[in-house]
Amino acid sequence: MDDQVEIPMHFLCPISLQLMRDPVIVSTGITYDREHIEKWLFSCKNNTCPVTKQVLSDPDLTPNHTLRRLIQGWCTLNASRGIERIPTPKPPADKTQIVKLLKDAEQFPDMQLKCLRRLKSIISEGERNRSCLESAGAVQFLVSIIKSNDHSISQEVSDSSSSGFTKASGEALSILYELKISDGCLKNIMNNDCGAFVESLIQVLKHGNYQSRAYATMLLKNAFEVANPFQLMSVTPEFFAEIVRVLRDQISQQASKAALKLLVELCLWGRNRIKAVEGGAVMLLIELLLEVSEKRTCELKLILLDQLCGCAEGRAELLKHGAGLAVVSKKILRVSQVASDRAVRILSSISKFSATTRVLQEMLQVGVVAKLCLVLQVDGSFKTKERTREILRLHSRVWKNSSCIPFHLLSSYPSS
Repeated sequence: MDDQVEIPMHFLCPISLQLMRDPVIVSTGITYDREHIEKWLFSCKNNTCPVTKQVLSDPDLTPNHTLRRLIQGWCTLNASRGIERIPTPKPPADKTQIVKLLKDAEQFPDMQLKCLRRLKSIISEGERNRSCLESAGAVQFLVSIIKSNDHSISQEVSDSSSSGFTKASGEALSILYELKISDGCLKNIMNNDCGAFVESLIQVLKHGNYQSRAYATMLLKNAFEVANPFQLMSVTPEFFAEIVRVLRDQISQQASKAALKLLVELCLWGRNRIKAVEGGAVMLLIELLLEVSEKRTCELKLILLDQLCGCAEGRAELLKHGAGLAVVSKKILRVSQVASDRAVRILSSISKFSATTRVLQEMLQVGVVAKLCLVLQVDGSFKTKERTREILRLHSRVWKNSSCIPFHLLSSYPSS
């Protein structure tokens, strides 16, 4: 669009200040562009009018046909100046038609792929359609396909029939993720059929391609965010092994971050920490911390490693790795305050519960003690400094007079 063309103010969406393509009226009487107000209401989960701040008691959106015709007429008049005519928008999805589409696909399995492609198209047409699909039962339909087809994912594709099953399962996974299921719907799945649903996704993690495994990981992350304590504590060692494998394979940045968040959520529970350690999480986290990564990803790795060092098995694995102590120390004062706090917590766990003579000497030699002295010299959180002083006081007899600590940092060493 030509930057010199002045657009009438009443043609602009109040949220985005962009030309409205599909103007709709909310119950407060304000007109918005459908795409932007649906994103505000459904994706961002707001229930107020952005302009008036009033609660929208009725979520229905009424098309403003008069304004749409005016905008289209203005676009036509300004076509010579580079303004493209806005096409007439498609109507929102019809729930009755979606229910019929799902029933046909359930009765005639050979129609599954056609149905899935139609569902994908409906999702792409607007945020409101996502809510309509959920209320029409599309989520249960997609879950049933994934559960019924998980056994075929590990089989070699040798004919058109097995290929169709595998493709249907992959399509259902992607649609289920793109649908952005509501927390209420996810809770229903977890409460009514948690075991079968999770087991189906584990099979995808074991045998699916990279894309399917990424979708499965992100769905599991969303599902366990609304799970109850019993479901969180009942996760199997196999589950942890597969999530760790997603991290190891580095399928995508999005999948890796989802896997880290999922493990952090699960490892709030003590018994799960041992399962994660046995699944190889500690060794892998150290290897991943050796690499340069985005700030939030690095923080998540240290948060998870801190949780795992809350158990003896986790601390033993960290000390078994030749670079364990060094890489944790290196992240202090280099990433963020959150990362520094977590790294100091990890070192605190080691110094309190696993401080053998060999470990204390290693902490000196790889620069851990020098870094802790440096923490006391720079600005930081009060709790982190207190924890650092506690570590240094605890082992002052071994460390205080060591030549491994630079002379300019000795003045920071706390008195015992």
